[in-house]
Amino acid sequence: MGIVAGLDSSSESTRVVVCDTDTGAVLKQGYAPHPATGVDVDPQAWLLSLGEAADGGLLEGVQAIGVSAQQNGLLVLDAGGVLVRPAMLGNDKRAQTAAADLVDALGGRPAWAEAVGSVPHAGQAVAKLRWLARAEPEAARRAAEVLQPHDWLVWQLLGRPGRRTTDRGAASGTGYWSAASGQYRPDLAELALGHPVRLPEVIAPAEPAGHTPEGLLISAGTGETMAAAFGLGVSLGDAVVSLGASGSVFAVHHEALADPTGTITSYADATGMHLPVVHTLNAVRALRGTAELLGTDLEGLSELAVKSTPGSHGLVLLPYLEGERTPHLPHAAGTLSGLRRESMRPEHLARASFEGMLCGLADALDVLRGRGVEVRRVFLLGPAAGLPAVQAIAPSLLGAQIVVPEPADYAAIGAARQAAWALGVAHGTLAPHTPPHWPAAASQVFEPGDELTVGQSVRQQFGAVRDQIHPEAFGWNPNA
Repeated sequence: MGIVAGLDSSSESTRVVVCDTDTGAVLKQGYAPHPATGVDVDPQAWLLSLGEAADGGLLEGVQAIGVSAQQNGLLVLDAGGVLVRPAMLGNDKRAQTAAADLVDALGGRPAWAEAVGSVPHAGQAVAKLRWLARAEPEAARRAAEVLQPHDWLVWQLLGRPGRRTTDRGAASGTGYWSAASGQYRPDLAELALGHPVRLPEVIAPAEPAGHTPEGLLISAGTGETMAAAFGLGVSLGDAVVSLGASGSVFAVHHEALADPTGTITSYADATGMHLPVVHTLNAVRALRGTAELLGTDLEGLSELAVKSTPGSHGLVLLPYLEGERTPHLPHAAGTLSGLRRESMRPEHLARASFEGMLCGLADALDVLRGRGVEVRRVFLLGPAAGLPAVQAIAPSLLGAQIVVPEPADYAAIGAARQAAWALGVAHGTLAPHTPPHWPAAASQVFEPGDELTVGQSVRQQFGAVRDQIHPEAFGWNPNA
């Protein structure tokens, strides 16, 4: 038996779990918030937060550490390894115009999808580099090396060695590394910044990044999405739907998917497989908006919704409140259709909001299914996954068994599992292609059962309204 730790440095906090290498049992855990900040931050705050989260001897006896961190951040260093400016965070929207410039510079969306499996957007490192070159040319001129938050934290834990590393999961989100080829496209980083820069070495999932001066093994680390998937234990046939203000759907797949429309972002995972991702702009924000309209909260909205019936008495809510990414309707607004005297009741509007949100996510899931991605189980993540209305409606609309894991720090657990893997390989007890078998997360399971045909009818109702209001909705998608 050994003990390993996983730390997850998100945009808001640091969470640390200490786990048994054999069973995955969480033995201890710690937490510390990050200071409130904007889109630029001094990364030393992440180290201070880590120290606070691990205070009180939390890491005593730990043999290896894995690192998960927020994705799409960017740290730019000069030739001496000194930051040329504060770190840029993933939620930075300043690079929207820069991203559009890059799309045109390479010849359009299909060219980018073919090159690296994704089309530039404001969050990506490649777009941030273009923004830096245009908005802060002096800082861009000094830029000699670029890292992401997880890369930087691993480097700090190792004592700032000459070797800089990353993993394929984090690299696949940069916009200049291809999950399909497993190779960098340094020319794309140069296209963005205007001159070549050093990029971290991409190491294998079970390969250690190195050892701390005290002798602790530090594993490769990865991005939060990949770490959470590894912590959950998802595998082929599993999809994960994240219910935030916006939504995302990803699934485990055996190959990278190049999508010329850019709807699918081709991420790599933390095990050697792939995580194709489809994003929506509207998920729980549609529920919150409806709840405010009805003078209640999410729990009250759920209580109202379960009093209605499938199809919401003909009410259909297209939840495109912020425009939409899937389908590609950037300038759309939400639509409420089917108003009749008998449907104008709070419970029917409440149910229409849940059905609209879940039908939108089902559309995203169908993009993956249309590319041959097998989906037998769907994991629902986020606080809204615990709402009775979501659990009652999701199985039939998503057309699969629904798994709602108990709340836990899955990204930190995934990082710990990776640390256990690297430690086992180093000790000769695990193979480089066989991660440790940890029990599946405790979950509630919901089956579509006899409601599957009812769910199909609700989706047909939603699709009819969607196609009437937005006939171009999926017309641009060759797989629709």
